[in-house]
Amino acid sequence: MDKIKIMHIVQSPGGVARYLSMYLKYSDKNRFEHILICSLDYKIEKMEYLAEHVEYLSMGRQISIINDAKGIWAIRKFIKKYMPDVIYMHSSKAGALGRLADIGFKNIVLYNPHGWAFNMNNISVIKKKVYALIEKVLAYKTNMIIAISAWEKESAIKYKICCSDKIHIIPSGVDVCLYDEERGRYDLNRSKLKIPLNAYIIGMVGRISYGKGPDLFIKAAALIKEKIPNAFFVIVGDGEERASVENLLSEMRLKDDFLITGWVSNPIEYIQLFDQAMLLTRWEGFGLVLTEYMLAEKPIITTKVGAVPDLMQQGKNGIMVDVGDIEGIVEASFKLYTDNQYRQTLVSNGRSTVRNLYDIRCTVKEHERLLMSARY
Repeated sequence: MDKIKIMHIVQSPGGVARYLSMYLKYSDKNRFEHILICSLDYKIEKMEYLAEHVEYLSMGRQISIINDAKGIWAIRKFIKKYMPDVIYMHSSKAGALGRLADIGFKNIVLYNPHGWAFNMNNISVIKKKVYALIEKVLAYKTNMIIAISAWEKESAIKYKICCSDKIHIIPSGVDVCLYDEERGRYDLNRSKLKIPLNAYIIGMVGRISYGKGPDLFIKAAALIKEKIPNAFFVIVGDGEERASVENLLSEMRLKDDFLITGWVSNPIEYIQLFDQAMLLTRWEGFGLVLTEYMLAEKPIITTKVGAVPDLMQQGKNGIMVDVGDIEGIVEASFKLYTDNQYRQTLVSNGRSTVRNLYDIRCTVKEHERLLMSARY
């Protein structure tokens, strides 16, 4: 039997890149051949060894009629070149360009938004309606939509994107096997990062963008520092708001107690150093980094938003606070600092959650089962 050729189209780096790299790693290479079409941002992700073919093109996050038209034309050329059996698009921008480029071709079309654009809470009602309308129109050119959480599916139904039968819930996952193999080999330490040896490290992993709430993290850090004098704060990531975040650090006089790493290829190596892990996101389609925190056995403070409650249980495997509740964040952080038994309970339950429910191998198997059922 010939291999099924899957063309992945992806624009957004960060969490989507980690998800895709794990997916490709565990895919059945005897049954599936993978072609990766990705934005120039992915050149730093070193994805070449994971797929049989990798192609790059200019594909930005912002809408640009000229650049997007060029992107559609380039993708269409790649479709003609490889003639895939399946087109699988990851994130909103890739989903839009990929489906437009695929018009006229006969293949199975999968789309995973990795968080609906119309769920962002920093956009106007009109923009939400426009994004929802675009998704609704493009859904006609889609065989299956992959929702990474129950909340994602509920959102699609609420906005009438398509019929519920077209949406399949397949949660994201983490590479449990790799972590177990490598956890003893990580050599990153405080000295290498110039973090004081006696520091109590509180960190977050994520794009430095409004949606991920780095400003909330910094505002909370200023108050936490008053309660925990040896606290040191780390943001693992980079993004479009970095300059404003660094200005805020200066205003809060936190620069000497703060590290921004920039993009890293293996964030869990940094997570290992955390004493507490935070995700203060303003909206979230899943929260992949929360599973990484659990895998690394870190106590978690996160915002109760989007799909996060699908993953977290209040007071059992983490602490959830309302978006913007700085006092709640500080209170939760101090409780984790002072109550060792409570902290260990959260860590233990988190470890069970991720190992039982969010192993990437299960995610891949479910995708492949779905693809086989769609094709035959």
